[in-house]
Amino acid sequence: MQTLTIRRPDDWHVHLRDGAMLKVVAPYTARQFARAIVMPNLDPPVTSVKTAQAYRERIVAATGDGFTPLMTCYLTDAANPDEIARGFEQNVWIAAKLYPAGATTNSASGVTDIRLIHPTLARMERIGMVLSVHGEVTDPEVDVFDREAVFIDRVLAPLTREFPALKIVFEHITTQDAADFVRDSGPNVAATITPQHLHLNRNALFAGGLRPHAYCLPVAKREQHRIAVRQVATSGSAKFFLGTDSAPHSREAKESSCGCAGIFNAPFALESYATVFEEEGALEHFEAFASEHGARFYGLPLNEGTVTLARAASQVPTEIDGIVPFHAGETLGWRMVADEGV
Repeated sequence: MQTLTIRRPDDWHVHLRDGAMLKVVAPYTARQFARAIVMPNLDPPVTSVKTAQAYRERIVAATGDGFTPLMTCYLTDAANPDEIARGFEQNVWIAAKLYPAGATTNSASGVTDIRLIHPTLARMERIGMVLSVHGEVTDPEVDVFDREAVFIDRVLAPLTREFPALKIVFEHITTQDAADFVRDSGPNVAATITPQHLHLNRNALFAGGLRPHAYCLPVAKREQHRIAVRQVATSGSAKFFLGTDSAPHSREAKESSCGCAGIFNAPFALESYATVFEEEGALEHFEAFASEHGARFYGLPLNEGTVTLARAASQVPTEIDGIVPFHAGETLGWRMVADEGV
């Protein structure tokens, strides 16, 4: 049996939710990853050191030993540079998250004008704290499929000029525009890439009908963009690394008259990514993408344990605890078979 053993990976972008949902979904992330950067878009959002500490404790209770949640601060128009710096200096959070107001789930409290948080960004630049970015404009006049590209022009490119030493992670990129921007930017700009944006183009939303379980934000784009994102993900470039953006919602919330955005990919994330790297003839770059590039960008040590994937069938269930997972009902050609922690 062909196997692939890699250094235990990390997920540099995940939504673990809270309450009953947290207890259901967090163990799937902890099973595959040593660490994960946890998004702060709860209701209410995680904006203080105290709430981040409490949320981390709830995650640890849900996952047990062997998994480290890396917390983030939700930026608002009223973001306090002192509070954000205090949380970073005390190792409570590792990054601050920019949600343009109204861009995605629980983003109503997000930033309405990037200029309002310039003092916070200046402090983050000074102390070496990473800014993670949901890169879409929310102007209703901009087509939903163009919002990432417009965000680069209107917000991200000017931001990198204004704060050239600020470390920025462009989250869940979906377009050739984003791939090119990150590739051509300086060493302080990197990107995470999800499994769904490597597998799906926008046709998946309408295959034989409206497909709510293929709906996430940013939405999948044209095939040319999917190909461009696959190319940079599998290229070996240290600027691109694994971030699942696993974002679970109940079946009822997805299959409603106004369905939620988000794809629950945590249960078979590594199998999904490995499939893409194999298809691209780039398995030699998989370990770096999954286990090295992100840690180095965030200035963290590499993990010591390993995980092993085997060339064996993984049958993805059609539902997990009321949630429809990514690849539901499909059979993937890889299966995680071993995890050697330390």
